[in-house]
Amino acid sequence: MTAHATTSPASLQPIADPSDDPILQDVDSANNLVELFLKRADEKGDAPFLGRKQDGEWRTQSWRETADQICLLAESLRHIGLQEGDRVALVSENRPEWCIADIAIMAAGCISVPTYITNTERDHAHIFDNSGARAVIVSTEKLLKPVVGAIARTGNVDHVIGIDDLHRRQAGSFEYHNWDHLIEGDAEAARAAVDARIAGIKREDTACLIYTSGTGGAPRGVKQHHGSILCNVAGAADILINDFGIENERFLSFLPLSHAYEHSGGQYLPIGVGAEIFYSEGLEKLASNIEETRPTLMVVVPRLFEVLRTRIMKQIEKQGRVPNMLMDAALRISEHSRDGKVRKRDMPMNMMIERTLRPKIRAKFGGRIKAMVSGGAPLNPEVGNFFDAMGLTMLQGYGQTEAGPVISCNRPSVGLKMDTVGPPMRGVDIEIAEDGEILCRGELVMHGYWRNEAETARTIRDGWLHTGDIGHLDDKGRIVITDRKKDMIVNDKGDNVAPQKIEGMLTLQPEIAQAMVSGDKRPYVVGLVVPDAEWALEWARANDERFDMKALQDLPAFKNAVRAAVDRTNAELSVVEKVRQFAFADEAFSIENEEMTPSMKIRRHKIRDRYQDRIDGLYRG
Repeated sequence: MTAHATTSPASLQPIADPSDDPILQDVDSANNLVELFLKRADEKGDAPFLGRKQDGEWRTQSWRETADQICLLAESLRHIGLQEGDRVALVSENRPEWCIADIAIMAAGCISVPTYITNTERDHAHIFDNSGARAVIVSTEKLLKPVVGAIARTGNVDHVIGIDDLHRRQAGSFEYHNWDHLIEGDAEAARAAVDARIAGIKREDTACLIYTSGTGGAPRGVKQHHGSILCNVAGAADILINDFGIENERFLSFLPLSHAYEHSGGQYLPIGVGAEIFYSEGLEKLASNIEETRPTLMVVVPRLFEVLRTRIMKQIEKQGRVPNMLMDAALRISEHSRDGKVRKRDMPMNMMIERTLRPKIRAKFGGRIKAMVSGGAPLNPEVGNFFDAMGLTMLQGYGQTEAGPVISCNRPSVGLKMDTVGPPMRGVDIEIAEDGEILCRGELVMHGYWRNEAETARTIRDGWLHTGDIGHLDDKGRIVITDRKKDMIVNDKGDNVAPQKIEGMLTLQPEIAQAMVSGDKRPYVVGLVVPDAEWALEWARANDERFDMKALQDLPAFKNAVRAAVDRTNAELSVVEKVRQFAFADEAFSIENEEMTPSMKIRRHKIRDRYQDRIDGLYRG
């Protein structure tokens, strides 16, 4: 039996509707992303667009100034010899120049190739070689070093453009160019040249190669065409317009722009709706950046929400009996609410919480947040319910790089149910295959993997993107994800176990920061655990032990304390899901040790390779 959810797939019928909002009409009619940006820039003129913190103050540049720099940079890229279809890699932290470079590359008729700033020399070499990049735009001296090493390995990069004033080392096979010099000149003439060029760029033309973050194997270059991202922008804008309204929107950009989620949702969606984009200073300053910039929308990965939830709960716990009573009551009310509607018996208490606790929580998020969107990995429903209880609207989205990347998203008008990822977005067609795999069709689907026809043929069949995710549709057409098809644990009795569910529940325990479970073709599930550092410090003080994580893990009492957290999780799991044994990892899973992707997903194959003997030992004796 297959299930269908059809919302006018772009590949089957026109998206545009005469009754649509003007914003949607603009996105639907745009031939390419550059055209959409320039239209917005012409409308917004001197209004602020891109913001960053410099010398302790938030400073902005206007839409007009940004458009001038984009057009000048685009013409400079052509002047140094880049041609239609050439690939240009972009290695930079989130900053205004990232947006300018990305759009300018497309305005020059080239293809943007964003890369993570955490990439090693080897990672860069793979992408430069696979994409055939002819140029690299790099922001800082620190990021330049692995880039130069990768260029030496591959030898196919002709130009390096430094955003900051980089130290000019021996260039070797490439020419070095200074950013400031490339954005000088006659902006009016550059705009005319760009307008003439982009008139020939269509929605089906490749806009960028987004390299998947590689949870299993070498990253693959996803060919995202202009229409793919525009389809995503239209779908997300439709939710904003109809469920929240659009007025003076401001996005705070935090996730790496090299990730498809932030690239489409944190850059091109704001452009589509005419919003401001402010760039965060990083994780350490994110909380203060939120309060200072007062964003209306944020797109974030679940791991950050888990961290924020823990911090908020600890702050409230320290405030005494009344705040804790209010938090518990808010969680209880949220648990019993249905599709956002509070029970009558809970209304008086809910009103009290709305006047006391929730305004303080909202203030920590700037006081203007309309919605926070979680994506990139599964969100534990308990985390979503917490933020809902605290009066912050959380929307969980679902998708993958191969689909622009957003396929579906929760929205208040359909009912916010935290164990779903919402209905398919506008322009998306969904089918559930016989084995439960989610299939997707529409303009958002990629045109394939770069130079990888075999993998493209395996992933897209008869126009349907085979997502590799298992799920079903609920009674309101919302997608419910149960697990990744390839990550599914099948034990030695043939039972299917979803590891991400178990890992998400384990990491909600205050004692556990990270976890990975295993058990394929085995009699039961076991786990690797990384203890929470703050909790471990408190435990050490309370038990008169020196705080040394490695030494603590050797103490039976410490392991028993973590065991209690695992047991609490097991109490809520079925027999086949229970974690029977666990061991400690030597260190936290991180981007640096290659055990997490830049989008904060664990790399199971890397962790298994490192700890296979330890995992096997959990099945002995």
